[in-house]
Amino acid sequence: MQNFSRFLFISLFVFALTACSKFEKIRKLTDEKKKYAAAVDFYKKAQYDKAGVLFEEVIPLLSGTTEQELGTFYQAYCDYNTANYSMANFRFKKFAEVFARSEFAEEAVYMSAMSLYKDSPDYNLDQSGTLTAINELQSYINNYPESKFRSECSDLIKALRKKLERKAYEKAKLYYKTSPFNISSLKSSVIEIVNFQREYPDSDYNEEMAYLKVMAQYELAKSTIESKQKERFDEAIKFYQTLVDKYPQSKFLKPAEKLYDGSIKESERLAKLEAQYKAEKEKSNTAKVTGGGNQ
Repeated sequence: MQNFSRFLFISLFVFALTACSKFEKIRKLTDEKKKYAAAVDFYKKAQYDKAGVLFEEVIPLLSGTTEQELGTFYQAYCDYNTANYSMANFRFKKFAEVFARSEFAEEAVYMSAMSLYKDSPDYNLDQSGTLTAINELQSYINNYPESKFRSECSDLIKALRKKLERKAYEKAKLYYKTSPFNISSLKSSVIEIVNFQREYPDSDYNEEMAYLKVMAQYELAKSTIESKQKERFDEAIKFYQTLVDKYPQSKFLKPAEKLYDGSIKESERLAKLEAQYKAEKEKSNTAKVTGGGNQ
């Protein structure tokens, strides 16, 4: 068994060296037609890394020929199929500009956008690339409304928007989680939730967001100075009522109701204090006026 394994390893090693040697011989060819043909052959065999190397070397020598157009198109696909999406986007876009009348021009524009889609980062990273991909895909749909890729592009845009939605959802939650007793974070949390609800009105996260908004507003009211507390507790009450109206069967109703009851009590307590303060102030002003008149 050991001898067989050793034989297999040596055989594979020799095969790899031979293949590598053949490829290096092809690279040294001075006949660009033969080199181009070899590149196309590697491409059709799905050996995109080797095909890409040969296209990179031979295409500059094919300027003005019919092979230049197809070779450039294949070269872009080599980058795409080896997951070099940034370069694929560049090459497909350049192809569409240089060979605008080509039968492959529309496909190149589509693949340029598709490359951006593939290169879009995970939701927890900066989403500039995702926004660029959405814009490119939408631009393609606008420019080729009858395209066979139209439906697919629409689905890709939806998928990318879901990524942006998840990013916004996590951001809103993070503000609350980071420091639930930090006034600045709590304010930002409420603002981000409002922005999320406005931007993604049909999101599956909105039920949780509605509850989180009650929670953040309640904590904000508790943490703020007394002169602003009643107004902020009243906002928490409104947020709770919105939650109940929109999600009457929500799993968050019980914990939200505790926050609602607490907000009602605090609002009533603060209203009484405010009324007492006004009454005492009026009494004091009246006393001053009366006292001044007697003098």
